[in-house]
Formats: sequence, C-alpha cells, structure tokens
Amino acid sequence: MTLYMALIIILSYLALIKCIFFRHRRTLVKSLKRALNAPPSRETNGENIRALVVTAHPDDECMFFAPTIIRLVELNATVHLLCLSEGNYYNQGAQRKQELLNSCAVLGIPASRIIIVNHKKLPDDPKAEWSVSLVSSEILKHIRAHSINMVLTFDGSGVSSHANHIAIYNAVRHLASTGEVPNDCTLLSLVTVGLLRKYISFLDVPLSWFLPSCVCCIIGSKAYKQAKAAMLCHHTQLLWFRYLYITFSRYMFVNTFQTIAQGPKNLKIY
Repeated sequence: MTLYMALIIILSYLALIKCIFFRHRRTLVKSLKRALNAPPSRETNGENIRALVVTAHPDDECMFFAPTIIRLVELNATVHLLCLSEGNYYNQGAQRKQELLNSCAVLGIPASRIIIVNHKKLPDDPKAEWSVSLVSSEILKHIRAHSINMVLTFDGSGVSSHANHIAIYNAVRHLASTGEVPNDCTLLSLVTVGLLRKYISFLDVPLSWFLPSCVCCIIGSKAYKQAKAAMLCHHTQLLWFRYLYITFSRYMFVNTFQTIAQGPKNLKIY
C-alpha cells in the first residue's frame, strides 16, 4: 500500500508539472504585460518587448537564463545580450567569446545583438570588485542605444554568489535609484533559490509556479534540449561537474524574476 501511494503521489506530481507547462504557455504574455506596466487597454505581445539580458561571463546566458531567452525568442521579442567580460580568467578569452556567439545562435540571439565587453577594470575574477558606476554606465548606454524596455540580470545573491554577478545587480539597482532608466523600462532580477531547490531539476517547476514572482519562464523537454545544446557550445567549461549541472539544475528548466523597484536608495558608488 505504501509503495502504491508513493506511485500515485509521483504520478500526480508529474501530471501537475505537465498542467503547469501548458498553462504557462498561455499566461506568460500576461505576466510580461504586468511586468512592463502596460495599460489594460494596450495590447502587448512578444513583438513589443525589447529585452536586454545582462551577464558577467560567457556561459551565464545558458547556465542561468536559457528558459527566459528561449521563451522570449519564441514570442518574437527582440532579445539583446550584454556580457560584461570575455571570461578570460584562464586566458581563454578569445575562445570563450566564440563559444558565446555559438551558444547564442542556438538560443536564437543573432550576433548583431550581442555585445561582449573587454575592459581591464571588469576582469573575469571572483575576487575583483567591479565598479558600480562603470557597470551601470555600460548597461545604461545599451538601454538607450536599443530603446530597451526590459532588463534581466542577476539578483543580490547572484545565483552562485559570484562577485561579478552581484556587481551587476548592484549596478542595476543603482540605475533604478538614480532615475536615469527610461520610464517604460522594467528591471528584473533572477531569483536565487536554496541549494536543494537549485538541484532538483524540473521537480522545482510547481514550487516556482506557485511561489510569488513577477515573471516565471518554464520550458519543456524540447526546449531543454535546446538549452543543453547551447551549454555544450562552451567546450572550455565542460568539466565533469558541468554535466551534473546541466542535468540537475532547475535553472535549465525554469527562471523566476522579481522587479527591481525604481526609487531613491542609498547605494555607495565606487
């Protein structure tokens, strides 16, 4: 009886995940419309979205943001990627730059919408303290150049607690506090979850769906294969634990975002 009940629970949970997946496809546009603060009378679809995904290193785009990028591309949104370093920590910058271009091609971002920053003050180094003013100026420059109305990046924990990830969040939060961001531009941060949830793969989908968030992007098995193919473009990063990440990380299946509120905040600038 115990085994039978366990089987029923497992099958019910998997059925719930399937139901969420199909419902999500219908509700994503509505949640994006709410995130953009579009008036109820205004029709919003993917073509109205001009998104800028801001990352720190080549491979961040597929390790952490693949579900969001894939969904936005499916909705015909215009997706730009700003990567703030070449990932030259092991002197592999040139190779990693090409890997990023290959990965983005798999995800659906053309090379013309990819900017890779190579600045001596923004090294790929977890011990480096990136300048908030420098990072925020780079982000703002691309917001204005491409009339971006949605910025997506890390939150204050950076998903992996990497200092470069957190520096980007601090820079975006600074922009939110200064009033320099256009009024029609929404700032979103990728929610960091605890270690257990991070590595339960697609089983985290119901938790991500039901817990409060501004935007939730979920992909199924077909899009997961696309995200996996993008990650496999990063040959220099494919150590044994990366394969475990590809298999077990919930960020390969689901992204949840919270809004970065725009208003006065006291933030020290370096």
